[in-house]
Amino acid sequence: MTSRKSRSGRTPGHSPDAIRPEPWSSGQVTVTRTGESARDADPRRWWGLVIIALAQLMVVLDATIVNIALPSAQADLGMTDGNRQWVITAYTLAFGGLLLLGGRIADLVGRKRTFIIGLVGFAAASALGGAATTSGMLFGARALQGVFAAVLAPSALSLLTTTFTDPKERGKAFGIYGALAGSGSAIGFIVGGLLTEYLDWRWCLYVNVPIAVIAVFGALALLHDSPGHPGARLDVPGVLLGCGGLVAIVYGFAEAEPRGWTDPMVLALFAGGVALLATFVWWQTRAPVPLLPLHIIKERNRAGCFLTMALAVIGMFGLFLFMTYYLQVILDYSPVMTGLAFLPLTAAIIIGSTQIAARLLDHVPPRVLMGPGALLATIGMVLLTRLTVHSSYAADILPALVLMGLGMGLIFMPVFATATAGVAPQDSGVTSATINTSQQVGGSIGTALLNTIATTSSAAFVTAHLTNPAQRDLIVREGVVHGYTVAIWWAAAIMLLAGLVATLMVTAKAPKHGAPQQTPAPEPVA
Repeated sequence: MTSRKSRSGRTPGHSPDAIRPEPWSSGQVTVTRTGESARDADPRRWWGLVIIALAQLMVVLDATIVNIALPSAQADLGMTDGNRQWVITAYTLAFGGLLLLGGRIADLVGRKRTFIIGLVGFAAASALGGAATTSGMLFGARALQGVFAAVLAPSALSLLTTTFTDPKERGKAFGIYGALAGSGSAIGFIVGGLLTEYLDWRWCLYVNVPIAVIAVFGALALLHDSPGHPGARLDVPGVLLGCGGLVAIVYGFAEAEPRGWTDPMVLALFAGGVALLATFVWWQTRAPVPLLPLHIIKERNRAGCFLTMALAVIGMFGLFLFMTYYLQVILDYSPVMTGLAFLPLTAAIIIGSTQIAARLLDHVPPRVLMGPGALLATIGMVLLTRLTVHSSYAADILPALVLMGLGMGLIFMPVFATATAGVAPQDSGVTSATINTSQQVGGSIGTALLNTIATTSSAAFVTAHLTNPAQRDLIVREGVVHGYTVAIWWAAAIMLLAGLVATLMVTAKAPKHGAPQQTPAPEPVA
């Protein structure tokens, strides 16, 4: 028989300890479903995790898979140097700007249904982009990919949240998910390099179609979901204000790179974005059905996780950008070799997430993993500030990538698990979307901010040192590397700040080892 709560939060006829809040949750009381243990749950739930992870990997790696293919696509479609950035920016703009809307749609119409719609739309947009005959067609397809990714990503994470509720199994599941979220970008470089060098740049987009088809059939067969709330209303003003503000800010950071930080358009985008988001927060306190219930971000642990994620990703995405160009331009690596050079980073993230963080999170508070993880990643970045035009991969780059990967693995897994713990089912989609939003916006900010710092530092170095025209090529190469190292110092400082935020703000305790299966108390049927 399903337990019922009294107003005091206790279950009649049971001891006070029979039902208790998850120690790492926001304090919501949770109940056991029909007294079954996690091992009596759906035996196919781990196969369901494979499907969820496959979809998430597709979304994450698509942010970087076209990076290595971009020179080929630019030559094929006749893009200019000024507008080629839109192959990347169109995707991140649509993805980061619409994630909150995607999360709320998942809560309203059902997570499984939204997941499948996102997969089908993402596959169609990928096919359209692969068949592009003009640059405008490719830009549009990439934006459409971002739209459906914004629908897909929150539903994937919220399905994971509602499928794995036993703390021990939850740690394993989120370890796998965190590993994919952290390593997907690096995997994108590897896959992009292989497809570009041995097939064609268009396959960097076509490859999503068979992956999505497999995921759709797997979702239909393996995933389960409670119905949505078709009678509920969508917060249209909240959609316009929140999504508009995010798009304006992300667009402002994208334009800061070619235009400069003091350009009137860039300043107007930042000012407009901040104004829209401030109005959005005000409206959420008055909206009948808010797009982002403020209690989600007011809770200390979730706020700390969101901020930690954004700061950590700022540093990580900037590093990806610099290392890609360093390996190809300075060390003359091929696209495939560049992708393979990131493999130790990917392996370290997976080990950090699944073998270290997932095993320890049952026993230690999340910040005990997140703080040292950020410190490890910071040390790895500091090692990279010693790069020169003559550095070797084995001695100067490999140790730093391994430290970076282990550190990011220790950050990502606890962030995902802690931020989604104890969330009411009707809010799981929008909570998942908020995590993804902080990741995407952090990535956009990191790419634009650190790239601008690197470019400015490189130009200043070349101007100061170019006294002999005969040494121009060497000075330019040294200037490029100098710019990278200056930007990596900034990335290291931001990563250290992420660790400080995690240590001070995330005060959740360790989940209890071997606790019975617990799920958030079900919301009333509308």
